[in-house]
Amino acid sequence: MTQTNTAPVETARRALEYVKDGQTLGLGTGRAASVFVELLGERVRAGLRVRGVPTSIATAELAKKVGVPLVTLEEAGELDVAFDGADEVSPDLDLVKGWGGALVREMIVAASARRFVVLVGAEKLVRAIGERGRIPVEIVPYALPLVRRRLAALDLAPVVRAKPDGSPLVTDNGNWILDCGTRPLVDPSRLERAVRVLPGVVGTGLFLGMADAVLVQEGHEVRVMERP
Repeated sequence: MTQTNTAPVETARRALEYVKDGQTLGLGTGRAASVFVELLGERVRAGLRVRGVPTSIATAELAKKVGVPLVTLEEAGELDVAFDGADEVSPDLDLVKGWGGALVREMIVAASARRFVVLVGAEKLVRAIGERGRIPVEIVPYALPLVRRRLAALDLAPVVRAKPDGSPLVTDNGNWILDCGTRPLVDPSRLERAVRVLPGVVGTGLFLGMADAVLVQEGHEVRVMERP
């Protein structure tokens, strides 16, 4: 396995316990998900038969590199399990995702799976969604003036995510991301509904009521949080 990825490894190892031979899996994007894909590749080379649906071009490239067979979402149909990381996890397993830029495809793949398993380090645990101060929103570029104005009216502070050269970062879907500065949310469901109805919004980083299990690495131990 490559040594450049510093995400918790024990959570990825524990996540492999949810994988069974013959399954079709959703493969997330980001550091934790990349470690999982690398370890999954080791199992595949040892004889495990699975197929993967990647949530980003980067994940697809990694999966091909380590030998995990890929299929499209259309070819896969309903997935058995989706695995991904998160940027925030609340006590009731609501999530903020999308700091890595793949939030819309991650949402689609997670919603396509019978079970959604999340891998995080303990630093991602929060008392309330929004505590770490950033919720991404993917938008159609043409809608920027409208969406930015409406998000500001919702007491958010939207900033276009930029590449190092200052130009807008473009998602795999050809869209832009607004990183919305926020405080801990009292009612994340209400905010999510208010944002999603805005013309030009493709998706938000609020993954509410979606995670079935969250694997949390605390030191060398892994704690499992499951939705009742």
